[in-house]
Amino acid sequence: MSDARKGLTGLLDTEAIRKDFPILDRVIHGDKKLVYLDSAASSQKPRQVIDALSGYYEQHHANVHRGIHVLADEATALYEGARDKVAAFINAPSRDEVIFTKNASESLNLVANMLGWADEPYRVDRDTEIVITEMEHHSNIVPWQLLAQRTGAKLKWFGLTDDGRLDLSNIEEIITEKTKIVSFVLVSNILGTVNPVEAIVRRAQQVGALVLIDASQAAPHAPLDVQALQADFVAFTGHKMCGPTGIGVLWGRQELLEDLPPFLGGGEMIETVSMNSSTYAPAPHKFEAGTPPIAQAVGLGAAVDYLNAIGMEKIAAHEHAITEYAVKRLLEVPDLRIIGPVSAEDRGAAISFTLGDIHPHDVGQVLDEQGIAVRVGHHCARPVCLRYGIPATTRASFYLYSTPGEVDALVDGLEHVRQFFG
Repeated sequence: MSDARKGLTGLLDTEAIRKDFPILDRVIHGDKKLVYLDSAASSQKPRQVIDALSGYYEQHHANVHRGIHVLADEATALYEGARDKVAAFINAPSRDEVIFTKNASESLNLVANMLGWADEPYRVDRDTEIVITEMEHHSNIVPWQLLAQRTGAKLKWFGLTDDGRLDLSNIEEIITEKTKIVSFVLVSNILGTVNPVEAIVRRAQQVGALVLIDASQAAPHAPLDVQALQADFVAFTGHKMCGPTGIGVLWGRQELLEDLPPFLGGGEMIETVSMNSSTYAPAPHKFEAGTPPIAQAVGLGAAVDYLNAIGMEKIAAHEHAITEYAVKRLLEVPDLRIIGPVSAEDRGAAISFTLGDIHPHDVGQVLDEQGIAVRVGHHCARPVCLRYGIPATTRASFYLYSTPGEVDALVDGLEHVRQFFG
C-alpha cells in the first residue's frame, strides 16, 4: 500500500456498503468492471431504497390524503413519514417547513416565483436587486434571470478568484440595502468549493435580505443543519443522496411560508374554492399542488434511513480522505490541471480537471471504454468555464461507496488517455 493510501481503510466498511448497491457489480464493455465516479450527477441506489420503492407499489400504493380506505391511509402515512424523516435529517424546527418538489431546480424556481408575486416586504421589483454567484449551477442562475427580466430587478453576482473560490472583497457593494434575495450554492458542483456561508449570511442579514442556499452537493455528503446555516431557504435533491429521481426538497422558515404566495395551483394546496376565488391550505401543502411524488418521497425516506444508519459524520470523513487521496494522485498526472481548489480542505468530493489539450469529451470516451464513468462538459456551470477560459472539464466525483482502488483506476486510465492521444 502506498503512503498516500495509508489511513484510508477503516473509515467506512466500503466492501460491505458496496454490496448494498447492485449496480456496482456490473461489468461493461465485455470485461470491464464498472468504476462509477459520477455521483455528483446522480448517486447510485442501495437495495434498501429499491426495495422500499417496489414494496410501496406492490403493497401500499394509493393517492394520499383525504382517502378513507386502508391503502390511502397507508400511502399517506408513508408519504408524511418521509417528511418527518427529512425534517429530522436536516434539523428543521418543524416538519411543516419541509416541502416536497420534483428536484432542486423546482425548489429554486419555487422561491424565485414566490418572490416575484409576493407583497411587501418580500416583493422583487424594478427597485430591488438579486444576488447570486458566478459558480452557480444553471438551476440557480436561470430562474433569477427570468425573475429579473419579468420584474426589472437588477441581477448581481460575486466573481471567482483564480483558485476557484468566491471573491468576497466587494461584499458590501454586491449585497446592499436594495438586495431582496441572496441565492448561492453551499458546495460547487464543478469546482468542489465549500463556500463561506457565515460571512454571506451575516451581510445579508445586515441589510434585511433573504438567503437561499442550494445544498444539492452538500446534503448527500455531510451533516446538514438548516438552523445552523441561518438561511431562510435551503434546497436539495433526492437522487444525489441515494434516493430516487423525481423528488426534491425545499426547506423554508415557517413565517415566510405562511406569508408568501403559492407557486402552483391545483388540488391539495387549497382550503376552499369558489368560481370567484380560492383560499390556500397551510404550508407545506400550499406548495404541493396536485398528486405529489409519493413513491419518490417514500424512496427518499428510505435513503435517509440508510444514510443515518451509516452516519453522516463517518461519510464525510471517508469522502474527505478519498478526495485528499484523489487530489494527490491527480496532481501526479502530467499536464493535468485541477479547476478549483487543489487543497482537500474546504472542498467537496467532486474534482474537475483538464488534461493538456485533449478535449474532455475525448477523455471521457476513452475512460468509458475502460469501464470508468466520469462526467464531461460544463456541468451546467458554463460561466465557470468561461471564467477560466476552458471549453469544458472532466469531472470525477466520489461518494460513500468510492474506494482508493477506483482513484488508482482513474489515474491509470488517464495515463492510457495520454498514450492514446500521443
